[in-house]
Amino acid sequence: MRLGVCGWPVAHSRSPQMHNAALAQLGLHGWRYQRLPVPPALFEETIRALPNAGFRGVNVTIPHKEPALEIADTATETARAIGAANTLTFDDDGRIHADNTDATGFLTALKTFAYEKDALVLGAGGSARAVVYALTQAGANVRIWNRTPERAQRLAREFKATTGDEPGDIVVNCTSIGLHDPSDTFNALPIEADDLGVGRTVIDLVYRHGGTLLLNTAKANGAEVVDGLEILVAQGAASLERWTGRTAPDQAMREAVADSAR
Repeated sequence: MRLGVCGWPVAHSRSPQMHNAALAQLGLHGWRYQRLPVPPALFEETIRALPNAGFRGVNVTIPHKEPALEIADTATETARAIGAANTLTFDDDGRIHADNTDATGFLTALKTFAYEKDALVLGAGGSARAVVYALTQAGANVRIWNRTPERAQRLAREFKATTGDEPGDIVVNCTSIGLHDPSDTFNALPIEADDLGVGRTVIDLVYRHGGTLLLNTAKANGAEVVDGLEILVAQGAASLERWTGRTAPDQAMREAVADSAR
């Protein structure tokens, strides 16, 4: 039985190490999880061919999360509300079922209550959609910033949020800024290091060995921080449980991700 992660690019993904460790822990030795680099032009064709190639399901990452929902035959209420899917499951008849475990993973990893808190979400892509949905469902007042203001405005209208760049009680980076060049972080994001201090919770969906500049600065300033690896584990565990029907071994997944980040 095969599983995988589809993205473009996808070489940086640590999902294979995480999921293969979990499958081994569960004793599912006939299962294998792999990277699937798929350009946008070939995404639908590739996804429809996967069931016949022995795939039970795949995770979906940038830039395929919204197209993944569009091609699915059925979808969870959460995926439809978010407007994007990060988890596809293939039924025995080849039908495609879409889900979004990003929102669940985010709220599982979040270390603070969001109710009536002000939250700034940086970004307006598929991951940001899930985070905005999760925060609004949890009762937060959400502001959205994006380098292209029109994208932030569209997302804000969909989820009855607002736009702006004023840091709130919760700050979430859903962009790729800091992934390849950490020094770009405070040049490219509309926040200052001094904005990240005691009383704030800072979450970065980007994950790097040793932490991102955003998180390391926030932690040094006394803010509560949530690493992108923890969110990766939480959403991955939810996906794995959908595919296998087994309780995911969170600790084995966490250790595999931490080892691969070194």
